[in-house]
Amino acid sequence: MKFLDLIAGIFKPAAELIDELHTSEEERIIQQRKLLEIQAMVLDSSLEYEKEMMTAKAQIINSEAKSEHWLTATWRPITMLTFLGLAVGDSLGLLASPLRDEAWMLLQIGLGGYVVGRSAEKVIKTVRD
Repeated sequence: MKFLDLIAGIFKPAAELIDELHTSEEERIIQQRKLLEIQAMVLDSSLEYEKEMMTAKAQIINSEAKSEHWLTATWRPITMLTFLGLAVGDSLGLLASPLRDEAWMLLQIGLGGYVVGRSAEKVIKTVRD
C-alpha cells in the first residue's frame, strides 16, 4: 500500500540516524522503540482520518441516493453510464475522435470513486445492521 510506504519513508532517515549513532546498544534500542511508537501513532491517526473521510463520503452518497429529487438521486449512475458509453465507443472506434488522456484519467478517477463510494456505503450499512 503506497500510503503505508509513505509513512515508513518519512521515518526512515530518523531510523537510519539512530542506527548510526555511536551510543550503547541499549540506548539505541530505546531510541528505536520510541521512534516506532511515534510512527505507530502517526499511522493510527492517519488511518482514523481516512476512516472518517470514507464515512463522510458514504453518508453523502447515501443522502443523494435517498433524495426525493430524481436528478440528485441519479446523477452518479447517469454519469457512470455516460463514461461507460464513451469508453466502449472509444474502444470500438465509434467516436469521431479518440478520447484524450485526460478523459481517460477522469474516467478512472470517476469509476474508482464510484466503486469505492458504493462499497463503503454497503459496508457501513452492514456494520450498522
